[in-house]
Amino acid sequence: MSASAVVIGARSLRFWNTTNGKKAVMAVSGVILAGFVAAHLLGNLQIFLGPDIFNNYARSLRQLPALLWGVRAILMVMVTLHVWSSLQLAVIKSEARPIAYVKRKPVVSTYASRTMYLSGPVLAAFVIYHLMQFTFGVGGTAYNEGDAYGNVISGFRVPAVSIFYMIAMALLCLHLRHGLWSILQTLGFHHPRYTPRVKMAAIIVAILIFLGFVSIPVAVLARAIPQIF
Repeated sequence: MSASAVVIGARSLRFWNTTNGKKAVMAVSGVILAGFVAAHLLGNLQIFLGPDIFNNYARSLRQLPALLWGVRAILMVMVTLHVWSSLQLAVIKSEARPIAYVKRKPVVSTYASRTMYLSGPVLAAFVIYHLMQFTFGVGGTAYNEGDAYGNVISGFRVPAVSIFYMIAMALLCLHLRHGLWSILQTLGFHHPRYTPRVKMAAIIVAILIFLGFVSIPVAVLARAIPQIF
């Protein structure tokens, strides 16, 4: 290993050990994960174009295993960094004030920010079940290899599955709403004139993503999507 690599590694480690370093890691990993969420939504919305187009989309992903598993590996690393940095920041915050408030008054914080840590475990459980259901076919609903369209329809025809999906998407978008704004704060963006607009933009983006995701189970339950069986 070269001397320059050792120096860079040492500097990176020192940066990680700082609060700002952990916030930066959380912000960068959050941006990448948010980008994946947006791309995933665009892919999912193709279900409204019919079974042929949606199945071709799903098939094209499976025909590029190197790319698919590469993206999955990157996402796993980003999730690990995001969770680990958030836990370490929570510990730092807790150690900074070892004596709890007599009466908690979350005046400045929002509901979204107060549920950031609570939403994590629920979203983790959702992701695991989502993969079991639509990737591995062991989620307890009908599954046919190569028929992604039919698998989505069969899965969301179960009200409990659709409700769980919508709750998970609501938590995800609360997380996004607070996360998008926090990322900009971490990167140093704060201006009295533009801050309210940025906060509103974060809310609008989160709502649009939520509506996009939940439109699929709602359409399936309402039988607004052709159901070929």
